[in-house]
Amino acid sequence: MSLAARRRPGVLSALAVGTMVLAGCAAERTTEAVPTPTAGTAGFVVPDAEPQVVASGLTTPWSVAFVDDAALVSERDTGRILEIVGDRTRVVAEVPDVAAAGEGGLLGIAHAEGFLYAYVTTPEGNRVVRFALEGAPGSFALGEVETVLDGIPSANIHNGGRLAFGPDGMLYITAGDAADPGAAQDASSLGGKILRVTPEGEVPADNPFPDSPVWSLGHRNPQGIGWDAEGTMFASEFGQNTFDELNVIRPGANYGWPDVEGIGGVEGFVDPVQQWAPADASPSGLAVTEGSVFVANLRGERLRAIPTADTSTAREFFAGEFGRLRDAVVAPDGALWIVTSNTDRAGGADDRILRVALTAG
Repeated sequence: MSLAARRRPGVLSALAVGTMVLAGCAAERTTEAVPTPTAGTAGFVVPDAEPQVVASGLTTPWSVAFVDDAALVSERDTGRILEIVGDRTRVVAEVPDVAAAGEGGLLGIAHAEGFLYAYVTTPEGNRVVRFALEGAPGSFALGEVETVLDGIPSANIHNGGRLAFGPDGMLYITAGDAADPGAAQDASSLGGKILRVTPEGEVPADNPFPDSPVWSLGHRNPQGIGWDAEGTMFASEFGQNTFDELNVIRPGANYGWPDVEGIGGVEGFVDPVQQWAPADASPSGLAVTEGSVFVANLRGERLRAIPTADTSTAREFFAGEFGRLRDAVVAPDGALWIVTSNTDRAGGADDRILRVALTAG
């Protein structure tokens, strides 16, 4: 490390000694119930109009990071970082060493303290890198590449890839199981985990497992993360054949994959707060704002809004109107940006970024 199958209810199988230590600690931490939000939908906000097109003609856009008056966008298959300022879109740079194939390529991006962070699939595996962001909106450029974290397994599928800075200033990273379900319960693997490191890639002293970037484990392919105003962390996750999930994430908690898919009620594992059939979901990026969790859905081709005050309920928007939805991001002006993902399918039209204002639900 540098700088820095379908699930079924069941009991965690025996693992290597190191894995048992990690999973055992997690089981101790997960005997408490997931915090239950206050009943009702206080503060719930939803889209209040039809979305407007911000940018079009994009190729597999994956993630958006706002910097002052500009929006930076990653394209998975081209490896390009784009910049959107007003109605103008330009190429900032092409990230080096991107090995785009299947679900891998240039995935999540995030901005903090003058650096642009990127999750990249390379020939050697997935890694997180960062670049000094040079210039100003309308003329941004990237400095030299610096590795923040490597050793994250990669495959044609299940690469995870979302980056986000939490309220604590730490960098959170979603890592899929890279088509190896056992990795999710394996202490020696970064696959099937949500990871937490400092902006420089070091392991924070208060991580749940000593000298490990692992924040939570037992994930199949987590795709979106975000926090509400009280600091509750939410994550969306692809299931296999039965249930996709929305989880409330706690440090050291074990979310069950590959032993449990969806709500299983198995001791030692944390159940999701909401689950959906994959045909209606395939949840990707999410955004949390004003009492709502917005989840972009690929196969389900809809935006789902979940009240943070009552995570057992949801409303759906734009079903089938814009095709596959890859990400949802809150803009500095409070509007919601929605990223489509149609060019990664045969015959898919050009991809777009849409903007929609929000109103009380």
